[in-house]
Amino acid sequence: MTDQLSKAHMVLITAPIEPHWQERLHALSPDLRVELWSGSSGTIVPAGLWRDVEILYTSFATSLPLPEQAPRLRWVQLYAAGPDPILSHPLFQSPVIFTTASGAHAINMAEYVFTMMLVWFHRFPQVLEWQKKGEWPSPSIRLSLFPGEEVYEKTLGIVGYGSVGRQIARLAHAFGMHVLAMQRGTNHKDRGFTFPNIGDPQGILPERYYTPEQLHSMLSECDVVVIAVPLTRQTRGMFNDAAFQAMKPTAFLVNIARGPICDEEALIRALEEERIAGAALDVFQQEPLPPNHPLWHLPNVFISPHSAGLSPHYNERAAGIFAENLQCYLAGTPLHNVIDKREGY
Repeated sequence: MTDQLSKAHMVLITAPIEPHWQERLHALSPDLRVELWSGSSGTIVPAGLWRDVEILYTSFATSLPLPEQAPRLRWVQLYAAGPDPILSHPLFQSPVIFTTASGAHAINMAEYVFTMMLVWFHRFPQVLEWQKKGEWPSPSIRLSLFPGEEVYEKTLGIVGYGSVGRQIARLAHAFGMHVLAMQRGTNHKDRGFTFPNIGDPQGILPERYYTPEQLHSMLSECDVVVIAVPLTRQTRGMFNDAAFQAMKPTAFLVNIARGPICDEEALIRALEEERIAGAALDVFQQEPLPPNHPLWHLPNVFISPHSAGLSPHYNERAAGIFAENLQCYLAGTPLHNVIDKREGY
């Protein structure tokens, strides 16, 4: 029995996962030993358990061991798509492989983007104001305030063409929009995990691609700009005064990535001075957003509490990515969503 345990791949799960996944993971190989250590089990993993762990599926930086605590650890699958909270962790600096759950929230985040766009262009806040008053506007008011702008043939610029950006492009294509994308490199195929019939795996939907150095040129053409790029040294503060100056005064901005990608003071100036028309913001430099923050009071801003990525299907999709990666690991084939530690994503 001891010899069998020594040959087993010890898998520790501290991320949110439904109980039925333990059986499904066990079924992948008789050499797997799967331990769930989340929810009612608490969060403190015993030292003896850490010493045996080879594979870790986890959700938070506080759940990561130090390298010396887990000498057999070879691979960490993150529950999240963005690794920025763990970039300075000692384990991340070690040879351990890290993969993300990129692709798990492509559907709901893309739908969030289109919710914000359609609410903005079809004047829904004004509709709600009149509904609250219980009044039917006069014909002249109706004709001046309520005609919505069609998104058909508007130009959408996607900054960061990963799994979320590609699903946004898929929806935009169905709406008849022109799609532009900013992406590093010249290989436009999706290199991450892709669910069937989601996104743009071959990278064929954008009419043009731009490099990060060409960002301002792309921004000048866009009616809608969506920030979907990871937070790295290169993207921190990417949207500054110069970027907002490059945008159309009629442009609508949506940030579903990370708050620090926008210089928040520059963003507030651009909104107050109407250098851009409006914004939908799901992420901020400081979260929760302080009650006295000026963004709360700007009439041309929609604010949501970092909720664009929340979905009742997230746990299942993230677990599905982990299971797919676990099969790859056992087969000795390349894993999906491996983080390039030099780039930070």
